[in-house]
Amino acid sequence: MTTTLLLTLLFALSRALLPAPAGPAAEAPFRAVRPLPAPLSVARWWDPPPTPYAAGHRGVDLSAPAGAEVRAVGPGRVHFAGPVAGRGVLSLTLPGGLRTTYEPVRPLVAEGEAVAAGQVVAVLTEGSHCPGPCLHWGLLAGEDAYRNPLSLLPAAAPRLLPSAPGSEPPQAPGAPA
Repeated sequence: MTTTLLLTLLFALSRALLPAPAGPAAEAPFRAVRPLPAPLSVARWWDPPPTPYAAGHRGVDLSAPAGAEVRAVGPGRVHFAGPVAGRGVLSLTLPGGLRTTYEPVRPLVAEGEAVAAGQVVAVLTEGSHCPGPCLHWGLLAGEDAYRNPLSLLPAAAPRLLPSAPGSEPPQAPGAPA
């Protein structure tokens, strides 16, 4: 099984097994775009805490090189752009009471500025909590209801890849050769 197929299946499985967002985040009122160029490579999955103040991972970490362009996943307005605890953070308010967060980044937009879906809004910087460079992407519904940001994106369609050249497809037991 190839890495791409495995990641596609894991992404689809994570969408099926993780609880669907409740309330305003159940359906995004816009067509979301990827925050980074394709293909997305998840370094760490969303792991919601059991209670609001418990440990957990309130977003997903997407592997990408420092300097990668970060895009707004939907239309909206810059809620916050600046440093938090020594790291650059960007937060965008989106339609439907949603807000996305991106870190560590160097914001290219200012607080209050309108942004379009797919617009480059930041550049990924060093200083993440991943073993290598990554974008921590978060999603909130309302003030403090964290959701899986991958739920904004359309589910990837699984696809089968051709067999390696020269290999024969497996035969059913008892099938003529």
